Amino acid sequence: MECIVGTKEFEIPVPTVVTIGKFDGRHRGHQKLLRQMLKLKAEKGYQTAVFTFAVPPAAFINGITQKMITTNYERRNNLEKIGIDYLVEYLFSTEVAHMPAKEFVEQILVKQMHARAIVVGTDCGFGYRRAGNAKLLQQLSGPCGYELVVIQKAKDEDRDISSTYVREELDAGNIEKANALLGEPYSIHGIVVHGNHIGGPILGFPTANLIPPEEKYLPPFGVYVSRVLVEGKEYGGISNIGRKPTIDGESPAGVETFIFGIDKDIYGSVIEVQLLHFVRSEQKFDGLEALKEQIERDKQFGQDYLVQNLTKKDGP
Repeated sequence: MECIVGTKEFEIPVPTVVTIGKFDGRHRGHQKLLRQMLKLKAEKGYQTAVFTFAVPPAAFINGITQKMITTNYERRNNLEKIGIDYLVEYLFSTEVAHMPAKEFVEQILVKQMHARAIVVGTDCGFGYRRAGNAKLLQQLSGPCGYELVVIQKAKDEDRDISSTYVREELDAGNIEKANALLGEPYSIHGIVVHGNHIGGPILGFPTANLIPPEEKYLPPFGVYVSRVLVEGKEYGGISNIGRKPTIDGESPAGVETFIFGIDKDIYGSVIEVQLLHFVRSEQKFDGLEALKEQIERDKQFGQDYLVQNLTKKDGP
């Protein structure tokens, strides 16, 4: 996949099928759009291209870090895995914020991205004050020479599947439900860093430590059954998200994982921690011995859970 990042000066030299959006979480609604793009690629030979922003517009306008279910790195990884050809992470600015919707379609989607088909959801919005919508895209399709495909929202019973819905379930610790909405496990990617070295020599539980980026949206602090991808292999695990109050007090939020059955040094490796089940909230124990006993119970729970659920799918 070719990533076009942080620039306005680019041109995709081949006909494309384009979609636009944040793709935060790549949930089942997003997947519905992406499947339609891949279908048009197979039928008409177009290359697939996703338009998004390197920094969410709301974060730029409000001057804050917006928490995202999927970081830019994770979004790139997800889109590349399913076979998207181009990802445009456009450079957002005050000028772009005031760009009329018609100009956005004509100059960026059609001229720069060579859109011959555009796939959007019924609630798409773009351009100055989000004045652009599916109706405008339909009006411009003839003069601009592209086909428009409007996809109905994916549903969970009577509710639209959205990033907001996923966040609500994550906040409640309903990991299985969040994973069902995502169509895949909620994941945290990162480089394994050195921690305080208490896990292995003192507690007897060597762990892999990740420090998520500031913009990563995290579920409640606590212990989770997890699956860990390390150098193309899958392992079971038990993960703690939080600040390790028994040991560190108030350290930066991190993800610490005891990985079942791994016996090699993975410091410096990029790993993916997939959360499967919420076990308990993070708590402070009366000393390291009490913490060690609880970790042993958590480890056994995680192993039992994985055995019982090993053949179950994480989502559709």
